[in-house]
Amino acid sequence: MRELLLLFFMCVALMPGVAVGREITPVSNDWTFRFAHQVAGRGQRVDLPHTWNAADALSGRPDYYRGMGVYERIVDWNPEWNGKKLFLRFKGANQVAEVFVDSRYAGGHRGGYGAFVVDVTDFLKRDGRSVVTVKVTNALDLGVMPLVGDFNMYGGLYRGVDLVAVEPLHISLNDYASPGVYLTQRHVGRKQADVEAVVVVANAGKVSVDAKVRLSVSDGKNVVAESVSRVTVDADSVVRAVGRLSIENPRLWNGRRDPFVYSAVAELMDGEGTVVDRVEQPLGLRWFEVDPAYGFVLNGEPLRLRGVCRHQDRAERGNALLFEHHVEDAAFIREIGANAVRLAHYPQADEFYSLMDRDGMVVWAEIPFIGPGGYLDRGFNDIPSFRENGMEQLRELIRQNYNHPSICFWGIFNELKTHGDNPVEYVGQLNDLAHAEDPTRLTTAASFLPADDPLNAVTDLIAWNQYFGWYGGSPSDLGRWLDDVRRNHPSYCIGLSEYGAGASVYHQQDSITAVQPTGRWHPENYQTLYHMGSWRAISERPFVWASFVWNLFDFGAAHRTEGDRDGINDKGLVTFDRKTRKDSYYYYKANWNTDDQFVYIAGRRHLHRASAVTDVTVFSNCSEVELKVNGRSVGRKKSDGFGTFVFSDVMLTPGENSVTAVAVGNKGVPADTIVWNLR
Repeated sequence: MRELLLLFFMCVALMPGVAVGREITPVSNDWTFRFAHQVAGRGQRVDLPHTWNAADALSGRPDYYRGMGVYERIVDWNPEWNGKKLFLRFKGANQVAEVFVDSRYAGGHRGGYGAFVVDVTDFLKRDGRSVVTVKVTNALDLGVMPLVGDFNMYGGLYRGVDLVAVEPLHISLNDYASPGVYLTQRHVGRKQADVEAVVVVANAGKVSVDAKVRLSVSDGKNVVAESVSRVTVDADSVVRAVGRLSIENPRLWNGRRDPFVYSAVAELMDGEGTVVDRVEQPLGLRWFEVDPAYGFVLNGEPLRLRGVCRHQDRAERGNALLFEHHVEDAAFIREIGANAVRLAHYPQADEFYSLMDRDGMVVWAEIPFIGPGGYLDRGFNDIPSFRENGMEQLRELIRQNYNHPSICFWGIFNELKTHGDNPVEYVGQLNDLAHAEDPTRLTTAASFLPADDPLNAVTDLIAWNQYFGWYGGSPSDLGRWLDDVRRNHPSYCIGLSEYGAGASVYHQQDSITAVQPTGRWHPENYQTLYHMGSWRAISERPFVWASFVWNLFDFGAAHRTEGDRDGINDKGLVTFDRKTRKDSYYYYKANWNTDDQFVYIAGRRHLHRASAVTDVTVFSNCSEVELKVNGRSVGRKKSDGFGTFVFSDVMLTPGENSVTAVAVGNKGVPADTIVWNLR
């Protein structure tokens, strides 16, 4: 019970945009779902979040159902809504949604990953019951991003829905479903931070109103700054109230070292001084830059960004995640010791951005502008509807997540090709739009093109998806490639947006042999070797502004037929069900996590051995490790500087062998013991 209560309070605390003074009613339960091709009236009861592709897509069917699903729910009128404006706020519907109330069209949305709002004030029956119908399709649409991608396009209302009731005078919900409050950090230093606050005020009434907006910033105990602005809002119009405030000796949001977040509360008052609406947002004060030579700099100090990529889906649920699933994923990221996350390849749940704020992660957030991903098609067709949709999705991403301090980079594209319809000019437009919407953050992109391709020079920063040692070559090639790009393009800020190798925890072998990436045999020890070589190359080059392992978790990709089962991209450091950390996870933990001391014996799932002589690899963030086999010490090893301890030519005896690794001089660190069987 205590854990459930803690989870509940965390959920409430981590919901930017929750407002006191407006009524927010979750309407995620008691929906009826059916496919559009089914007979009307025959459906199944579902609760949101929900996807209809949790079974077929995850069984490895490349032709999983991509069509239309229909959701219906009864909404009973609440007398407290009399005289108020009513909105349905959908947090995610993949990928085109149309909303009807009592068979009357109320609004819709094109794009599967951003929130959207539908005004239902004039549609819901007063003193009665209304039927809300949402028709959602995840069918390929050439006018909607993404067109392709190496992941599943799960259909459905896969995030929650709220019914929001506000006064006619309110902080707007209709500004691309944003909180309606934008906190721009005009200057941040150690002695003072200057913030400009823009509050979007809407008046749905029939008369002009003189309104006042008060913004107060609290450190959790005291109000440390406040501003008041006055605006006149004409009937049926929207204005932007601008306030400015300064915070003396600010406590900075300083990554994992000190992820401190202020609370900024915007209160809207009518002409009589009555508070009619209130919205709370996070304010994490920080400044940052990226230097071609020194990489990422946070608050004036270089910070090596060691990161992971995260897809949002998981086994048995697809993309229909509950809050506790986001909490669990965030815990994995903290444990491994990462300080940066690339949230690929689309906007993710607001709750997850809030968790990243709390945990001090530096975040790369991006739109779903994605290249082939293994498909025989393109990620860009020069069609007006597609171009406009990409601009819309970028505006949504930025406005909905503007105040999250963890986000430092807006990602513009991933693995686009430049033959055929060339996207360079359009990417330039997206880049300009990102800067117009948000002048405080940097733009970036994930490329797989040669370094001299013009597409790489459009965004502020560039990073590459490179798989030396998996899709050809060896891990040692990565260092040479990075040096070549650095030498030939000294002005580039160079990053690694993806690097990784597949692994099945069921595939074990004595020796380390070359792997066919598209084959069925994906031994775990090869993935470990790959990451050991790749991380060494990255860590030795401080000019790499960020690196992101692909991927933290295995994820669904229905078209893949490789590894131990169809439909899974197994490059994760953790299995799809989150139950098993692969050996490579502990390699990174040994290198990145300096707080949680541990020892870990690699190759532990290779239970049945054919060779009596073997090397034993131990990962640890301790300085010295002793290895014992069947109770007898076989020696001690000092760290190689990369958290790795290799004991060569260890003798096993026929039958069971107990192998134990102990941290020398660290009595509080638990020993790790495994059992291998020599046949």
